[in-house]
This record gives sequence, structure tokens and C-alpha cells, in this order.
Amino acid sequence: MWVWDRAPPVFLSAFNSGLLIETEGPPAGGFLHGDTLLTTAHIFDQAVALQQQSDGTFNGHTSAAYANMVGPFGGISAAQLLNAVLLHPQRLGEPVSVTINFAAALADGPFVIDAHPARTNRSTQHWVIDVQQNGEIVLTGTAFTAIRRETWSVDEDAMPPCPPPDQVALPPGQAPMEWVKQYEMRPIVGGMPQVWDGSGDGSLTQLWVRDQPPRPLDFASLAALSDVFFPRLFVRRATSVPVGTVSMTVYFHADAAQLQATGTGYLLAQARAQAFRNGYFDHTAQLWNEAGVLLATTHQLVYFKN
Repeated sequence: MWVWDRAPPVFLSAFNSGLLIETEGPPAGGFLHGDTLLTTAHIFDQAVALQQQSDGTFNGHTSAAYANMVGPFGGISAAQLLNAVLLHPQRLGEPVSVTINFAAALADGPFVIDAHPARTNRSTQHWVIDVQQNGEIVLTGTAFTAIRRETWSVDEDAMPPCPPPDQVALPPGQAPMEWVKQYEMRPIVGGMPQVWDGSGDGSLTQLWVRDQPPRPLDFASLAALSDVFFPRLFVRRATSVPVGTVSMTVYFHADAAQLQATGTGYLLAQARAQAFRNGYFDHTAQLWNEAGVLLATTHQLVYFKN
């Protein structure tokens, strides 16, 4: 998604890699992320931190560290929406899916998230979410949470053979957007074009990726990592045109224990488009951990202009 977080993080002063990060308006006690209260925080946790209000909504703020070319990184917006569900006192179970629709541009500054369960069943829960700025809805979303039960399981989509992360070099240069600096990306195939000459012939991207500095994986960070792919149109055409994600869905195939076992390791992320037509294209993507476990799949619909 090419709309991302810009502006200062809103909550507590914290240390990150030995540097003091000054922020504004601390909530009592520290950062809220999921069920965890943090007194010091990774830059990602600062970006997704929220304050619950008396009416049940959550106040958040865009983050300069996750700024994109225009607006905030869509992955951090997805993580913020999901964190509102994770923090909600009525939540049942773990996230199984989350969808975010980019209805309008999210401007730098504060925003309000309203997340509420539309229906709660014995072991499942359906959520409706919206993000407002200046009294207008800019993002909408849904989420599905559930109490997972152990069943027969198999990964039908096996991890493709790839060289291990330590055998894949970092790219020689880095895209100028701030959000890119928050991830260690080791592209195997289908990186950002080095020459914009229309010579692309395929949309497949494979890369090893993790937070920078490394951070233990959880549902919110996995949601953000699911959006690290540059637009498929850039890879396929080696041509730069205006693009913007319209809708993004992440399906979580892993539970919390599998994410915890993944820790700070790399994820193999793979994405490919299926069609480009009449101003829109899609992509489907998979993320495996180093052990070959399929953690998440994701789908996007993206607008483009010739």
C-alpha cells in the first residue's frame, strides 16, 4: 500500500537501539500493544500504540518512521486497526483475518479507531472497524477472531526452494521512503527495478524480510510485514506510474505459539500479480518462517493510472 505513517509517535519516551526517542502525550504506565504494557518500545510498538477512550474508541497517531511517498505505510495502518481489536476488552480468541479498505488518504496527525464486535458466537467473533479524522471516515475494515482448536493440518502451499538469508545480499541501494528503513529486506528475485525502461517481464517477488532492528513476531507485526511488497506493476513493467492500494486482506494461518516460535527470524515473502486490467491489478502473497511454516497469506487490490 502506498499510503503510510508520517509525524511523531504519540506516546511515551522510549529507548530504541540505545537512542532516546522523544514522543508526546504519554499514557500512564507505558505503551499498550496487544495485551502487553511496554515501558520501553521498539519503533514498531510506538507506531501502533493506542489509547482507549471512555467511549470505547482508541486514539492513535501517524508515525514519521513509517511514512511513505504520500501518507503512511499501509502495513502500519493495518497493524493499527488490528491492534484496536487486540486491545479491545471484548475480544474473543486470536486474529484469523483482517481486511482494511483505504477509503481516503490518511493525513499526518491524530486519528480515532472505532472497533466493535458485530457478532460474537461461542468460539468466533466478527469485527467492524473504522478510522476517522476530523469527523470523517478515511479507512474501514473488518476482522475475524476465533478460539483455535487443534485439528488435522497441512501447508498445501509449500515454501519454495530459496537460498538461506545469510546467502542473500542486501540491496545496493534503498528506496527513499522512511518505512523501508524499518525493515531488513534481502531480495532474491523481483526487487525494485534498477532501470525504469519498461523491460519487466514478470511480477514475481521473493525476499527474506524482518523488522529492523529485529523484533519478536506477533499478529500486528505480521499484518504490517504482509504489505512490504513494492507494487506489482513496478516489477512487471519497470515503469513508474501513480498507484494506490484500495483493499488489503491478511489471513493468519499461524497461531500465537507459532509466531512466538518464529521469534526474530526472517520470513520468506513471495508475491505475484494475477491480472492488470482497466486501471486495477491484484496480488496474492505468502509468508513463511525459516522453518517452512506458512504463517500468513494476503491479497490486495490496487488502483493504477497510466
